[in-house]
Amino acid sequence: MPPLPWLCPAPVSPDGQTPSPPTTRSQKQVLPPRCPAPGTDAARGFSGSSPGACHRRPSEPRCSRGAMGPGCAGVLGWLLLAQAALQAAGGRPCDARDFGHGSLVCACSAAYCDTLDPVVLPAPGTYVKYESSKAGKRLERSAGSFQRNAKTPDFHLTLDTAQRYQKVKGFGGSMTDAAAINIQSLSKDAQNHLLRSYFSEEGIEYNLVRVPMASTDFSVRLYTYADVEGDFELKHFNLTEEDTRMKIPILRAAQAVAKRPLSLYASPWTSPTWMKTNGAMTGRGTLKGSPGDKYHRAWAKYFIRFLDEYAKHNLTFWAVTAGNEPTAGEIVFYPFQCLGFSPEHQRDFIARDLGPALANSSHRDVRLIILDDQRVMLPYWAQVVLKDPVAASYISGIGIHWYLDFLAPIDLTLSITHHLFPDYFLLSTEASAGSYFWEPRVVLGSWDRGSKYSHSILTNLNNYVTGWTDWNLALDLEGGPNWSKNYVDSPIIVDSSKDVFYKQPMFYHLGHFSKFIPEGSQRVGLAVSKKCRRCDLEHSAFLRPDGAVVLVVLNRSPVDVSFGISDPRVGFIEATAPSDSIQTFLWKQPA
Repeated sequence: MPPLPWLCPAPVSPDGQTPSPPTTRSQKQVLPPRCPAPGTDAARGFSGSSPGACHRRPSEPRCSRGAMGPGCAGVLGWLLLAQAALQAAGGRPCDARDFGHGSLVCACSAAYCDTLDPVVLPAPGTYVKYESSKAGKRLERSAGSFQRNAKTPDFHLTLDTAQRYQKVKGFGGSMTDAAAINIQSLSKDAQNHLLRSYFSEEGIEYNLVRVPMASTDFSVRLYTYADVEGDFELKHFNLTEEDTRMKIPILRAAQAVAKRPLSLYASPWTSPTWMKTNGAMTGRGTLKGSPGDKYHRAWAKYFIRFLDEYAKHNLTFWAVTAGNEPTAGEIVFYPFQCLGFSPEHQRDFIARDLGPALANSSHRDVRLIILDDQRVMLPYWAQVVLKDPVAASYISGIGIHWYLDFLAPIDLTLSITHHLFPDYFLLSTEASAGSYFWEPRVVLGSWDRGSKYSHSILTNLNNYVTGWTDWNLALDLEGGPNWSKNYVDSPIIVDSSKDVFYKQPMFYHLGHFSKFIPEGSQRVGLAVSKKCRRCDLEHSAFLRPDGAVVLVVLNRSPVDVSFGISDPRVGFIEATAPSDSIQTFLWKQPA
């Protein structure tokens, strides 16, 4: 295991914070102290004035390397106990910071970062529970035993594994240029902590990564891979430094710390301008000509060349989408990169160009995803594209974004689409908080944004969606960089001036799914005894490939809610969902 970060003398991180001594996972996380009034005796041990800047000043070291000064024997004994406690707990606690926005973030630096235990299935007849809350818990683990003869409360959830629904592909985020810039702005040790937090067993174990093909609004410049006019054979196609020096090295490092192979999928925002009707990367414009012609063949070849070039760096892709938000390119003066397609145009481009190009290449096993846009377009978009048998033969799934969900009831869009086309998976391919013009961009410690993520994930999973992909993996304090100043929030916010990054509540909400519901898990039935009018519990249950059961319960209400969990094959759990909390339960069923 890595050396303890609290060895005497106490190390000081770049932002002046001394890492806290370890606690066991069952202890309650404690918010950082509020600064005492300046000038008072109590203030002598603190620096800073605002809640987010208030830290204890590191004490003077009481012992030095190679010497046993006064108090060192006691410190050594404490360290041995701490080492044993940490090994027993398996994880490091959150270094909590309160920026005054309702909940806390967990700070990480080169010297220290909170970690989680690898998932270990509990003994038969017992369960483990992971809980995060607005009050300060962050994936805090506890354990309990099933009861056999307990009185069932009025409000309870009953597992029914005979009812089987969709299988899960996974959860993850997007490796944009902005994400890569922010990750690489950190020191090597801090970068490693960030990637391990997302992808390793000591983190939340993402397995999906969306990779833009060339620039997006979350780039610092506009570019494609084939900007030479009239290069229909793409002889001048080249990846850029954003790929070779940023995204590719980070993706390879992420794969190196992940236990399982990552599933990468790519999305283009725009074609080169010489292929477009408006001659610009932004604004209303589509491909010149018509499907089957030299422009459409060249654009299809562009996908193949991208996959070829990444394969040279030992990165292969699970899927590509036919294009990010094709409806955006139908909007006059659209402010960032786009390429317009109607569903009829996308259908014919896939049938005549993109589908055959993939099928006749070394990437024939790469899945093709249509739409990659707002779910309000469903089921119409799917009906137009998938009712063409030629186009449908090349397609595996349908991608959706969350930005206009308030306009599109989920049962009238996703559920209907699944029942019309059950052989095609649904995948949430983009979501981000702080994207509406009336919202603040970055809000450090917003529990509400985390709850909105979990609400979206649960409602999507309960309506046949197979996975959920966040937008930027990491952004700066402004919510960028973004060449068009279209800033948003992110589960990880980087402050490169201090060589620290902050894990937001959104990060831990995502972890309640990504860490415990691996690829291949299957949603199962969950019967509700009665409607709970005084509460707002949301939930979904899954059977993992290893036979264990996962149940996620979200309480967005301001009151605690008592409820029961019944697994007829195992027993009963009496549970309470604290106000503003999310819980993940995990247990084994009899073989």
